[in-house]
Amino acid sequence: MDKNSDTFPSLDSPGAVTTLYAYEGGPARNGLLAAMALQLAADPAQGPVLVIDWDLESPALHQYLGAPVHDAGGEAGIEPEPPGLVEYFGALRDALARRPARAAGAGPAAESLADSVLDAVDWRAHLARADGRHPLYLMRAGRFDDDYAERAARLDWVALFDACPALLRRFAARMGRHFRHVLVASRAGRSAAVSACTTLLADRLVGLFTPAPGSLEGLEGVVRRAIDYRCTHEDEQRPLLVYPVACPAFGAGSDPGQRWRRGDPALGMAGYQPRLETLLREAYGNSRLRLGSWFDEVQLPACDAVAVRRAGAGYPALARPAASLLCWLAQGCHPWQPLPEVRLRMAIARAGREGGASLALAACFARLGVVCQEEGREGEAEALLRDSLAMRHDALGEDHPDVRAGLAALASLHAAGGRLHEARREFEALAQSCARSLGAEDPETLGARSRLACVLGRLGEGERALALHEQVVAGCERQFGDLHAATLGSLEDLALTLSEQHENERARLLFERVLDGRRRLQGGEHEDTLLCGQRLARLLGEMGDLGNARRLLESVLRARERQDGLDAAATLQVRAALADVYAAQGDVAAVRRIQEQLPWAREGMAVLRQGTTPAGSEPGQPDGPDGGMAPPGADCHPASSSLQHQLAQLQSLIDSDSPREARALADSLRPSVLNSSVAHPLRKRGAEMIKRVYQQDGDKDALLSWAEDVVASLEGALFQAERAGSSMLR
Repeated sequence: MDKNSDTFPSLDSPGAVTTLYAYEGGPARNGLLAAMALQLAADPAQGPVLVIDWDLESPALHQYLGAPVHDAGGEAGIEPEPPGLVEYFGALRDALARRPARAAGAGPAAESLADSVLDAVDWRAHLARADGRHPLYLMRAGRFDDDYAERAARLDWVALFDACPALLRRFAARMGRHFRHVLVASRAGRSAAVSACTTLLADRLVGLFTPAPGSLEGLEGVVRRAIDYRCTHEDEQRPLLVYPVACPAFGAGSDPGQRWRRGDPALGMAGYQPRLETLLREAYGNSRLRLGSWFDEVQLPACDAVAVRRAGAGYPALARPAASLLCWLAQGCHPWQPLPEVRLRMAIARAGREGGASLALAACFARLGVVCQEEGREGEAEALLRDSLAMRHDALGEDHPDVRAGLAALASLHAAGGRLHEARREFEALAQSCARSLGAEDPETLGARSRLACVLGRLGEGERALALHEQVVAGCERQFGDLHAATLGSLEDLALTLSEQHENERARLLFERVLDGRRRLQGGEHEDTLLCGQRLARLLGEMGDLGNARRLLESVLRARERQDGLDAAATLQVRAALADVYAAQGDVAAVRRIQEQLPWAREGMAVLRQGTTPAGSEPGQPDGPDGGMAPPGADCHPASSSLQHQLAQLQSLIDSDSPREARALADSLRPSVLNSSVAHPLRKRGAEMIKRVYQQDGDKDALLSWAEDVVASLEGALFQAERAGSSMLR
C-alpha cells in the first residue's frame, strides 16, 4: 500500500457513499467490502473507489486490502504508518473548536460552517493507495501506535454532531465529488458511530444478517432509525437504498428447505424474506415490492468470508455474491427490481457510455418494457415500448420485422391494460403492415388479425369479431392443417371471444379441441397447454360442470407446482381458482387444504405463533355483533343494499374503457363483495369483476391479494355453515 501522492479531480457527476453494516460485525462485512472494492476499482467506469474503515474498536479492513507492514514508531528503513480516520476527525474537531462559538442549527449557515471546517484539514493526507494497478484508496481507522486507543476514545460523535450537524453530511458529499464509490465499514451493534455511518453518511446501506439471535432485529432497527431520521429532518431528506444480505451459518447452501428464508409455521418462524419485504414496503410505500429475485442471487457464503485473499485473485469465495450485489448497487437499482431488469439497465447504461447504435438501445428498451409490464408497471412499460418503436421506425422504416414486433408489443400492452381503442388502432396498423410485407395468409398476418378480432369482441363488436376469427381459422387450416400451433392459437382466440359472447357450448367444444391438440403437439405441461386448461376449467365452472372443472384444475395445479414452484404467481392463481370450485361444491376440507398451502397463510400462522397481530388488523375485533361470523342473511354491511347498483356502475366503467375509475371503485367494493350477507350469485359476479379489473390493470399483487381474501372468506363462510349444520343435528 503506497503513500498517497495522487490528485483527485472532481467527477462529472457525484458518486455514492455505501455503508456496510452487520449487527455482529466481523470478517463477513470486511470480506464482502474488500471483494466489492476490488471489482469496482477494476472497472474503469466505476472508479476511483475509496474505502473507509469506520470500525474504530476492531480495525482490520487494511489487512483485507493487503496492506504492507508499517512501523508506528517510524523506525529507519520501515515506512511509517499513514494517518487515518481518527487523526482526520480529531483534526476536524480541533478546527471546529477554534472557531467562534455559535448556536448549532440548520440551513446555509450550518452548511457554511461545515465546509469551512472541512477546508481547514486536507483529507488527501489521510488516504493511502491500496492497489498499484487500479484506482483504489483506503482511509484506515488510524495510525496504530501506543496512543491509538486513547485518540479513538476521545472522538465523541454526539458532541461533534451537536457542534456541527452538517459536518458528516458535507464530508460524505465532498468524498462523493472525487470518488465514484465510497465504501464505509461501520461498527457493529448500535451506537453513535453506527448512526453516523448508516444515518448521516450513507446513500446506500448494505446490511448483513445471520440466523444468530438479534442479528436481523439489529438490522431492522438501524434501517428504521435511518429512514425515520431522514423523513423528520428537513436538511436530511435524501433517499436511502437498502440492500439486505443474508449470511447463512454454514454457507449459501445451508438452507435447502428455505425455512430460514421463507418461514416455517411449525417452528413459529416468519422467515427473513417476508419480514424484510414488510420493512421495505413500509419504508418505501411500495405495496408491490418483492425480494425473491434479489435473495435468489445475493447470498453470502458466511463460512468462506474469512478466507485469506489470494494474490492476484482477490476473494474467490466472495467474487460471485459481490458481483451479484454490484449488479444492483453499481447502477443504483432497487433490490426489488428483478435481475433481468437490472441487467438490461446495465446494458443501456453501457451502450450510452459507449455511444451505442440506436438499434441496440431500441432492443434493450423493448426487452425492458416487457419486463416492466410483467412487474405491473404499465406506465413505465409503455414509455419504453414507445421509445423503442420510435427509434426502430426512424432507422428501419414502417414495415420492418422489428418495427412490427414493437407495434405488437405496444398493442398487447394496451389490450392487457383495458385500453382497447388504442389497441384496436395498433392491431389494425399491424395487420395492414403484415399484409403488405408478408401476404394475407402469412402466420404473422393471421396472428395480428386474430388479436384484432379479440379486441373487437371486447369492444362489443361481436359479429365483426366472430367473422374475422372465422376467416383467420380458415386461413390457418388451409395453410398449416389442423394440428399446428398457428391453427390452435386461432381456435383458442375464437373460443375466448365466444365465451365473452356467452356462447358457452361452442366455446367449450373449441377449448376441448385446442387442449387435445396442444397436448399432442406441445406436451401436457407446456405453458400454452396449461393456460388452455385453466381457461377451459373456468368456462366449465361457469357452466356448472364443477366435477370436470375440479379434475382439470387439479391436474393443472400438479403441473404448475412441478414446473413453476409452489409459490409462483401462476401456481397461486390456479390454487385460488380451485378453491372457488371446492367452495361451490361445499368441500370445506378441500378449501382448508388449499388455504394452508398459500404462502401468506403459512406466514400468518407463523406470526400468530409468535403472538403478533398481523399488520392491518385490530386485535379482538369481531366480524359479527356477537364476536363471530355474521350469520347468513344478516344485513350487517351498510353498502349491501346498493351492491347490485355499484356493480352495474363498475361494469359500465369497464365497458367504457375507464381503467382509473374502475380500479378505484373495485378497490372500494372489496369488503362489500366478500360480506357473508351477499347472495352467492351476486358475490360471485362481483368477485369476477374485481378480478377482471386487476387483470386489466396488470397489478399482480392486487390480484394475489384479492385471491387471498376470497379464499379466506370462503373458508370462513363454509366453516360457519358446517358449525351451524352440526348444531342443528344435536
